[in-house]
Amino acid sequence: MATQSPSTVRTQLWRLVALLVVGVLLALVAGSLLGTPILLSFVETGSMEPTIQTGDGFVVLPPAVTGDPSTGDVVVFDARELEGGGLTTHRIVDETADGYITQGDANPFADQDDSEPPVSDDQIVAVAWQPNGEVVTIPQLGTASMALQESLETTQLRALGGRSTVGDGGPSVLLVVGVGLIVASFLLDQRSSTSRSVSRSRSRTLSVEPRTVAVAVGLVVCVMAAGTMVAMADSSELTVISAEFDSDRPDVIQQGTTERHPFDLDNSGLLPVVTVLESPSERLIVEDSPAVLLPGASSELEVSITARSETGQESHQLTEYRYFGVLPPDVVMGLHAIHPAAAIAAISLTIGAAISAPLALLVATSTVQRRTRRRSRSRSQSRTQQEDDGFW
Repeated sequence: MATQSPSTVRTQLWRLVALLVVGVLLALVAGSLLGTPILLSFVETGSMEPTIQTGDGFVVLPPAVTGDPSTGDVVVFDARELEGGGLTTHRIVDETADGYITQGDANPFADQDDSEPPVSDDQIVAVAWQPNGEVVTIPQLGTASMALQESLETTQLRALGGRSTVGDGGPSVLLVVGVGLIVASFLLDQRSSTSRSVSRSRSRTLSVEPRTVAVAVGLVVCVMAAGTMVAMADSSELTVISAEFDSDRPDVIQQGTTERHPFDLDNSGLLPVVTVLESPSERLIVEDSPAVLLPGASSELEVSITARSETGQESHQLTEYRYFGVLPPDVVMGLHAIHPAAAIAAISLTIGAAISAPLALLVATSTVQRRTRRRSRSRSQSRTQQEDDGFW
């Protein structure tokens, strides 16, 4: 049996590591796109220490796989009030008729002792994998994600535009690194193959296919664009009070009546942006959506809020999707109606193609010119040889 050379083994190991890293990062990005952790998540605070240290990643599974969680399980849930709402990782410490009671392992009191209502099954988006009762963690996965995000955030925003809300863009930045690893793996394989060829024939020279580089550049830009659009998406809550009387306060609406409120938009990036506002609430209607903002421009959309007939406070969810305006707004809206991921994919591919196509064309033109020169040189050499042999 033929044995593999050390360089071949190193190449295969490098490729395996690259594929594993990209698989991990794809899971993180998919979870970011869907708003639900897939396979992996990480914590940014110390509320779960010592079980999960600050910056550690951990393996998660969907509730559909694990079944209903129980007391003692560590879960990722969509908090309503805790630290402004959003995904939170805490442990279930009790179950009541109203829902689960949750608490961070490092916290002295339960979340429900503060302002967070009991957690329902619908709020739980993932359950930490706990074989033998211990959470499976990946040390410093989150730290690496946040460090890379901080180092590349400014470059990403300046290159592709957007606001500073890139907190969810860390996975997309990591994915860029993963793609770079795949490209490096391919180039290393090319170098290894070429080196073996050189050992057999000194006439060959070390080279890398330029078209591969052009495609790789387009792919990296495509992934960066997708990650930036995911990061630019934002959700907010508009809280209004339904009162028996009219008021000058913007958050107080007379019961049963409708009022219009402006929603400010801005674009500090280098590309035009198509902004779409949506709300699942039937009493909150967005008018004149989408809005197209040129670089450096600002605008506003009006939202109509209808107060309920009973008095009291009510919150309405409002989601803002922001897409780079490289496609017509009607096309963007059509893709958005299918799914936001469809719009992100189409726009990212368009941006990536716009970058890689000129490079590929330049490479193709250069290749044709080299072939033409080679043919001319071959014909000239053939004619000279014929003259030397006495045929002229």
